[in-house]
Formats: sequence, C-alpha cells, structure tokens
Amino acid sequence: MRILFVHQNFPGQYAHLLAHYAADPSNEIVFLTRRANAPFAGIRKIVYRLSREANPGTHFYVRSIEGAVLHGQAVARVALRLKKEGFVPDVILGHNAWGETLYLKDIFPDAPLLAYFEYYYRASGGDIGFDPEFPETLDVRLRVRMLNAVNLIGLEAADRGETATEWQHSTYPARYRDMISVGHEGIDTERVKPDPDAKLILPDGHELTREDEVVTYVARNLEPYRGFHVFMRALPEIQRRRPKAQIVIVGGDDVSYGRNSGNGRTWRQTLLAEVGAKLDLPRVHFLGRVPFGTFVNALQVSSAHVYLTYPFVLSWSMLDAMAAGCVVVGSATAPLKEVIRDGENGVLFDFLDAKGLASAVESVLDKPKRYEERRARARGTIVERFDMQRVCLPRQIALVDALLARWKGDASPTERRTGKLSAREAEVLHWLRLGKSAWEVARILGRSEHTVKNQMRNLYGKLGASNRVEAIRLAAQLAPPAGRV
Repeated sequence: MRILFVHQNFPGQYAHLLAHYAADPSNEIVFLTRRANAPFAGIRKIVYRLSREANPGTHFYVRSIEGAVLHGQAVARVALRLKKEGFVPDVILGHNAWGETLYLKDIFPDAPLLAYFEYYYRASGGDIGFDPEFPETLDVRLRVRMLNAVNLIGLEAADRGETATEWQHSTYPARYRDMISVGHEGIDTERVKPDPDAKLILPDGHELTREDEVVTYVARNLEPYRGFHVFMRALPEIQRRRPKAQIVIVGGDDVSYGRNSGNGRTWRQTLLAEVGAKLDLPRVHFLGRVPFGTFVNALQVSSAHVYLTYPFVLSWSMLDAMAAGCVVVGSATAPLKEVIRDGENGVLFDFLDAKGLASAVESVLDKPKRYEERRARARGTIVERFDMQRVCLPRQIALVDALLARWKGDASPTERRTGKLSAREAEVLHWLRLGKSAWEVARILGRSEHTVKNQMRNLYGKLGASNRVEAIRLAAQLAPPAGRV
C-alpha cells in the first residue's frame, strides 16, 4: 500500500501508526514535514519549504489564512512532484491545522484523505476568554471566526476526520461531527510505567528517587495555557508546607499557544521575577526540554504531578503521567475531566485557585499511602482506554481500513461490521436511541458512567460507527441484536 503522511512537526500524532505501517516492507510510505529531525527507518521523508512566511502586514484577522495557504501550496507542489515521479497514494493522512491538507485532493483526487482535526476555536466556552487575568479584546474574539476558516475548508476537503477526545470533537459544528471519529493515538504503556527503582539525575548531579518528596510539572512550554502562572504562584505555599519537597519543572521557554508575556521576557523569567523571592530556589529545578527517557524518570519518581490546562487540547504528558502511576493533581477543565475522576484516579481543583492547588498537593504528599490505590487506578485508566497496542492503534488501523473499504466500494456497510452486540451493549443502545446521555444511561441501568462509556465504545466498534448518531443509524439497518432494543 502507498501511504502519504503530512505533518509539519514530524511525526506528530502519527508516530505509532507510522511505525506500524513502516514495519511492513510491502508498504511505500512518504512523509511530508517541515521538521528535518532524525530519520525514520522504512519511509521516505521529504522536508518541504514555504516560498515565504505570512506577511506581518497582512490583516490580523486573516494572517493565519495566509499562513495556511502558504503551507498548503508548499505541500501541493511537493505532492505534484511525487505524482510526476509515479507516486500516487492509496490513502492520505494529514493534520489540518496548518493548512497542509487543503490542496492534496486537487493533486490526488482518487486518494481518500483522513485528516486530523484537533480543535475548533470558539469565542466563549473554550480557551478564548477563559482566564480572567488575560481578557481578550474584541479584535481577538472576531479573529476566532477567521481562525476557523482553515478548519472549515479542511473539513470540506477531507473524506473523513479524526480527533483525540470527545470534548475536542464537541467543539466542531454539529453538521460536521458525524464525519469526525474520536480516538486518541495512544500511550506506550510498556515504555511508560511505574518503576520503584527509578532515579532522576538533576543537572547538578543530585539524585532523586521514590524515597524523596518530588512535585513534578510538565508542559511543552511554560506558559499560561498550561497553567504555569497558577503553578508558580502556588509554589511558595507548597514549599512552606512541605520543607523537604523537591520541585521538578520540565518544559521550554517558547510559546506554543496564546500570547507571550509582553515584557520581552519568557514566562519563566516573568513568574520568577514575581514570586522568586518567596521561593527556596535550590529546591526548584528547571530542566528545560529533556529526552523522553529523562521525562519518564521524572514521572516515575514523582510524588505528586501537577497538570493544568485551559479548556483546550489534551497533553500527551498528562496521560503519560497517569501511565507512570502518578497521582495527578489537575485542573477541573475540559478535556481533562474526560480522563480524571476526582477522588477515584486523580485529584481535581479549580484552575484559578492557587491556594486550592497547594492544599491538594499537600494532601497527596502528607498521606502518600492513602493515594496508592489512586495511582493504580490512574494507570489502569490509561491501560484500559489509551493503551497504544491494544486499544488505540487497532482503532486507528480500523479507521483507515474502513475508509479504504468505503472508498473502493469493496465491502457493503453490513459486511464491514463485525460481531454481535451483547445484551448489555444492546441495552445501552436502546437508551441512546431515546436520547439519553451516558450519565443518564448509567443511572437508569445502575452502572457506572465509565462502564457505560466503555460499552458505547464497544458497540460503536462493532457497528463500524464513529459516534452515537451513526451507531443508531447503522444499527437500524441490521437485524435487531440480542437483548433489549
């Protein structure tokens, strides 16, 4: 099979899927990217280059559209060259956000396009305007509509979409949700797992183990979108209450999302200027960006792991933390609440409540044995719902296979569905048909909401559906399954 991947930050969300397809020598794989990093065995990686960057003089509202056009144009030119060389993909997988997928169907009209749709911006109810410390101007709110222009053009260009969480799926307009499947790319739980003998060597040579009291915080970059300002303001109180606690902070000084500090300094420098005099700085360790193995070691020695986010896309690092058996002290924001249940597999607090964060961390550090069950449940959640090998990768492969089958017309809708619904799954389907939410179904049937959501995922898979509307429609085309329908 010939497969074309496109993601400006190689390999992005496609690391596991790429490795799966590359392991089969009969597959011919081309990956278009802007990142000229380490090679990947079994594929041809092509670094594309923009003809220019978006003009700083372009209107603020539409600068992102100009950038997307430039990305799409650069990718299209490379794709055209590939076509002239004789490479025509059987399927295309690409991330939509930067405009890379916009024109691929114009080059390869006979290849199905599965695009990754990560987030649909809204002027309220999401990241925009969430943090009262950084109120948005009217200009920013109006620009949101133009930010979504690339999303909307990409949706029209794609044959199918995917996204990582139910909440991210819910941000998209209702008319497009049926074409977008929900499925995370997964966590390698064999690589990221608890290790009671783990050690973290700090830059000064000091060694931390599980015997130490360690508070960890991880983000790609240290910035408000991931609650860095709230965490830093909670640190003086955490240190006052826990005089032996070591604070380990992993992340870069760039800005991935949102605004810069506006004062010419990084957010780390800005927050240290604000609270640094109140900190015992020898116990605060900024590691910057670290190799993956060092990152895992930090999680493995963590006594309490802090993760905050605006209502936005979910970080891999938080799921990794749970897989490593951390007690995650997290903000009660979407989509985090899809994964962490307060008091069961983690601890949730109000994003803006720095004192509440300090209290939650103190509670975890003060009675570590009381939280051992929560550690186990945290890992269990990831193994059950986000395990790369058993759950997420098979789902991704099935999504590609289903798209190819529909595109080629080599299987009828009924033939593509496998397995019968169990009686318990059929009961869930019955109440979904009546418009009940997962929470309501759980109360009606006397099951946990978590169990009902698992049964929903199972029946979706058996029916070949990506969401409840599609499941109800497809089920109606089949003979009634066993059980209550």
